[in-house]
Amino acid sequence: MASAITHRDEETPLVVTDESPLQLQPHKSHSRDVHILSLAFLLIFLAYGAAQNLQSTLNTEEDLGTTSLGILYLSFTFFSVFASLVVRILGSKNALIIGTSGYWLYVAANLKPNWYTLVPASVYLGFCASIIWVGQGTYLTSTARRHAIDNNLLEGAVIGDFNGEFWGAFALHQFIGNLITFALLSDGQGGSTKGTTLLFVVFVFVMTFGAILMCFLHKRSGNSKKGYEHLEAADAGESKSLKSLCRSLTSALSDVKMLLIIPLIAYSGLQQAFVWAEFTKYVVTPAIGVSGVGISMAAYGAFDGICSLAAGRLTSGLTSITSIVSFGAFAQAVVLILLLLNFSISSGFLGTLYILFLAALLGIGDGVLMTQLNALLGMLFKHDMEGAFAQLKIWQSATIAIMFFAAPYISFQAVTIVMLVLLCLSFCSFLWLALKVGNASSLSTSE
Repeated sequence: MASAITHRDEETPLVVTDESPLQLQPHKSHSRDVHILSLAFLLIFLAYGAAQNLQSTLNTEEDLGTTSLGILYLSFTFFSVFASLVVRILGSKNALIIGTSGYWLYVAANLKPNWYTLVPASVYLGFCASIIWVGQGTYLTSTARRHAIDNNLLEGAVIGDFNGEFWGAFALHQFIGNLITFALLSDGQGGSTKGTTLLFVVFVFVMTFGAILMCFLHKRSGNSKKGYEHLEAADAGESKSLKSLCRSLTSALSDVKMLLIIPLIAYSGLQQAFVWAEFTKYVVTPAIGVSGVGISMAAYGAFDGICSLAAGRLTSGLTSITSIVSFGAFAQAVVLILLLLNFSISSGFLGTLYILFLAALLGIGDGVLMTQLNALLGMLFKHDMEGAFAQLKIWQSATIAIMFFAAPYISFQAVTIVMLVLLCLSFCSFLWLALKVGNASSLSTSE
């Protein structure tokens, strides 16, 4: 017992107070940083998410809106290859702050949308999105690890808890953003839309506040070696080299664990694009009209947020992650099967309720995948968190870009079949990973 207490004291940082100049106290700011990070992302993405949902409706001339989104996600995919190196050089906090500028510029470009404003903003946002998401995954995981060390808590449970809070708050951006859109936009004469300028001005102010919040985060090290003192050290030489980047990417793709996770990562991106591009267009609009898109996406966001928070609270290790992912995969499979069977309910209240039910199931599935994939990567790739989260965004953004460019040339039924097949394959790959890692853990424990 005495040795354990000594070890705890050695890892506790020194804090100078008025009462005692060398009093030992645990670090208290970890949860605070998670609250700030979650609120900042909520404010930034409630504006961006709503702007993204409106692109195909507002910027229809020469398909400017959808083309800009396709360019955005192609840029996102390209820059994600180098994102881990950039985040190592900048640090996760600086990457988060710089990353917000791209979202701000893209929303501001919608005040005067044309090929000379929206397309360059999309390319720059692709770069910013790559570093902000790698920075987010690295920052949140390192914060969770430090919190677990300071408070003698189970690392997996803390990672799951922090991811649950973040993704629960983040998922609400669809709910809040669509409500703001519904409140400020109205249909004008001749198919025009009133209130767009006011809407995007409000969004710019909201995003500015979110960007300011990022500045109040404490700096964190992405280094994930065990021990509090190692978390403070940054491997400034080797980790910031181009050679290190190439080694990180090749080692990730040669790692069996990463190869088994990639199909589920790809599906997580595909299902998001499916909701944005296909579900709202071919399921929601024909059933309950264009006005129903906002309501259905609000339901999607609400259940996404609730499920993210619940899934994070329930996460404690690989066994719990396997159970939660199984539930989420089942929820999305139900939706895809119902859509393939062309099952529908007559118009009216029940018809609207059915559409909201499908949106809720899709939100549940997205909430599960986002929380559990981030928690899983944080647990399995402690040695290279930046590289692991870069892989997450490379594959997600690539599948989203493919969906945006390919959807106009593929029927809705064909897209749904591809979704269902990929869901089955990715879930089987994930189960293989869970079995492989579980057996490895059992062997190491027995030895």
